[in-house]
Amino acid sequence: MQRVRDHRIGLASGVLPEFDAEIVVDAAAEAGFDAVGLWVVPDQWPAARIRTVRAAVAAHGLELLDIEVLRMRPGPLADDHRRMVEIAGELGARNLLVVGGEGKADALVEPYAELCALGAAHGVRIALEFMLFSRVRTLDEAAAVVAAAQSPAAALLIDPLHLDRAGYDAAAIAALPTAWLSYAQFCDAPAATLPVDDSVGLLAEAKDDRLLPGEGVLPLHAILDALPPATPLSIELRSRALRETYPDPLARAHAVRLATAEWLGAPVAA
Repeated sequence: MQRVRDHRIGLASGVLPEFDAEIVVDAAAEAGFDAVGLWVVPDQWPAARIRTVRAAVAAHGLELLDIEVLRMRPGPLADDHRRMVEIAGELGARNLLVVGGEGKADALVEPYAELCALGAAHGVRIALEFMLFSRVRTLDEAAAVVAAAQSPAAALLIDPLHLDRAGYDAAAIAALPTAWLSYAQFCDAPAATLPVDDSVGLLAEAKDDRLLPGEGVLPLHAILDALPPATPLSIELRSRALRETYPDPLARAHAVRLATAEWLGAPVAA
């Protein structure tokens, strides 16, 4: 895909949630993406699989933008959390996506800082995503956790859907340190209808109701303008409609790539 404003465009793992990582890598490459994201469960990733997937990503000329997801909890890091950081490094991933899984946001400061120290040793950014249905609910909470880490590996992940649902706009992005913005997610969505405390409904919306760029009402142009010019974009199109319309992984990835390129103003090739 031709890059617009120097943004590299990646296929997020959530676009193809029912498919193995190997299929996601192939679909991203064949559909014309610059990068890809992968869902990782540590005990399903032996050394041989890591080598195979890393080789496939490299052979396709893709960037591994992130792996997900690590759900933080208070206290010392669990072995599987340490292993997630190690796997990210072994795969060559730029970022590890983490969220608040248990406890209050201020109780996650220490484990997040520990993850960042481990991430720095493995060449991986630890990208904290805020979501109203998680334990790090708001941009302010996420920013406090990231700032406290005081680490070059610390990062804050912006998702336009979660930004909007938590009541923020593009100006809030522009106020952040640019060094925190190692990449961003990208999608559109309808106008908000759910209460901010409806965790079940908001989670379902995030998993099933996202829209292609230009199909919803989110201020995507303003969000792009607020991000650093070369911020890579992970196209986070979790959508039941897309899954039902395009059961084939390549067809779905291709549809997302074409719609995104068209919205961004890039030349579109079939």
